[in-house]
Amino acid sequence: MTQTKNIVMGVSGGIAAYKAVEVASSLKKAGCSVHIIMTDAAAKFVTPLTFREITANPVVVGMWEEPKKWNVEHIALASLADVFAIVPATANIIGKIANGIADDMLSTTVMATRAPVILAPAMNTNMYNNPILQENLVKLAKLGYDIIQPESGRLACGVEGFGRLAQPAVIVDRLLSYLGHKKDLQQKKILITAGGTREPIDPVRYIGNRSSGKMGYAIAKAAVERGAEVTLVTGPTVLAAPVGVKVIAIETTEQMRLAVLAAFPDTDIVIKAAAVADYRPTETAPQKIKKTDDTLTLILQKNPDILKELGGLKKPNQLLIGFAAETHELLTYARQKLVQKNLDMIVANDVTAPGAGFNSDTNIVKLLYRNGSSEELPQMEKDKLAHVLLDRICSFV
Repeated sequence: MTQTKNIVMGVSGGIAAYKAVEVASSLKKAGCSVHIIMTDAAAKFVTPLTFREITANPVVVGMWEEPKKWNVEHIALASLADVFAIVPATANIIGKIANGIADDMLSTTVMATRAPVILAPAMNTNMYNNPILQENLVKLAKLGYDIIQPESGRLACGVEGFGRLAQPAVIVDRLLSYLGHKKDLQQKKILITAGGTREPIDPVRYIGNRSSGKMGYAIAKAAVERGAEVTLVTGPTVLAAPVGVKVIAIETTEQMRLAVLAAFPDTDIVIKAAAVADYRPTETAPQKIKKTDDTLTLILQKNPDILKELGGLKKPNQLLIGFAAETHELLTYARQKLVQKNLDMIVANDVTAPGAGFNSDTNIVKLLYRNGSSEELPQMEKDKLAHVLLDRICSFV
């Protein structure tokens, strides 16, 4: 985002209020200024302090609290909002809004705002299916309110059915779409690799590395937000797949190679953020190797260099972006890779530096370009860095 956008987020009193914490955190990481209004009931589930610490903004609960600033607070927040969201939206707050009732800070502020209002309902299945609630939702939709449909699943009350809050990632994506995220990658097909690969030694052991996949997943999420059609080839990771991304799960370097080569001909941009294993055992034991001797000798053979193979195959209209995770002589090795593998850009980082490298939520990188120029970026969240990288890539497109 070129300038900070303000999201006013109402949190009403349901058990799903705890998921609103993740929504607020994700919006903050995306560069938004998030302002929370809680109902008294919501504050019974999650404390205002939690939201205050996450958003770094005051949290409003009661109508009669001492105002944080000298203004009419509900009018000020209503005017501040670029987008107004209620997560979760209970049957109670939906009924109030639909019938023009303004008897607390949240309902009063919604009444006064001219920003788009997005509601994410969450409640018991029978409540959600109640014809009065459904009539209220239809009425609000006709009035221009955006309703994010709840999911079906097991609810906190033990019932199976509709009423579970939509996934936080779905809600965040919907909100960001209102804030003018660049759509400069529409009609572009992007192939991204993430995570590390594993080379089996026997049925229970493998050779691997410390890659968490966070950087590649962040880039995939950012690319979808900007309108791209994204395929993510990923090694084993605990990360949730970004919404809207086609995921191909692999384990070994050869499996990643085959998946990448299959997708490559129909791809505009390839971003190889994965940390693949450079070597694999010459032989994989069919049974678990028993601990008998004091030493164990493994003979390793080199894995195929996927990035170099793609560099030899790429067409003039395709972009190929690589990563170089090093522990010393960062720029020397990164420049060698850039030239030897026919890359358009390489993202280099020293994985031993504090705030950078594997498993960290932040990164510190240097960008080296095909024309010989380079750029050093400061430490930043990987979610933000993902958009910076895409900004640079779009300058080539």
